[in-house]
Amino acid sequence: MNDSLSTRARLLALLYGAVCHLSFLAGVAAMVYALHEGLQSGQGPFRGWAAVAANAALVLQFPLVHSYVLSKRGRPLLARLAPAGLGRPLATTLFATFASLQLLAVFTLWSPSGIVWFEPVGAARIGFQVAYGVSWVLVVKTMGDAGLGTQLGYLGWFSLARGKQPTYPPFPQQKSFKVCRQPVYLAFALTLWTGPVWTPDHLAIALIWTGYCALGPLVKERRYEALYGEEFRRYQEVVPFFPGLRPQPRVRSGAAA
Repeated sequence: MNDSLSTRARLLALLYGAVCHLSFLAGVAAMVYALHEGLQSGQGPFRGWAAVAANAALVLQFPLVHSYVLSKRGRPLLARLAPAGLGRPLATTLFATFASLQLLAVFTLWSPSGIVWFEPVGAARIGFQVAYGVSWVLVVKTMGDAGLGTQLGYLGWFSLARGKQPTYPPFPQQKSFKVCRQPVYLAFALTLWTGPVWTPDHLAIALIWTGYCALGPLVKERRYEALYGEEFRRYQEVVPFFPGLRPQPRVRSGAAA
């Protein structure tokens, strides 16, 4: 890499990093506020069945597209969002940016139903808010245990800005990952159920995204098994998928037996 290209790459890395983290802050802020308010803060224009269809598209695009861009077919498409040669080192940055923009779209473009089933007051509201706050603390904690560089996307742009290729850490096995294999998904699911205001909108997104939190990691684990092989299979034998579940027994072929 010549000096001019190196300088250009580093400047682009800084630009992509700024966009990534601003998108992350906007997406998470929109989600925190919207779930707290029962998704009644959305600015979507639709009503009635049109709102149902529009909201369904919003809520489904996140798990479907989120999973696709992590697949073998989706990763090359995501890499095209950066200039040639920079897509691969910026992979974590691009993914974090894309996921953040997906969240921002869901919670700002949502068309509220206007129906409120339950809104606690007094001590009950405080209790819900404490539980909601704790669930977000757990999200931060588990993301930190998983590696903030990867989760927040700065591994990519920060490495490139220093003129280096990103070095990916091994799959996490310590701290919350000693309790269960998918603590980030578990913490994310808790945020869906602890917001104080309950509406049809809130229930719909909680049910659909909780299903994704239960099923999405299965795809992730297959990818980890392909990458880490025997080491990850030993980890599966010791640590449960979620707390309370039994660890995954070793599946042996007849030839191996």
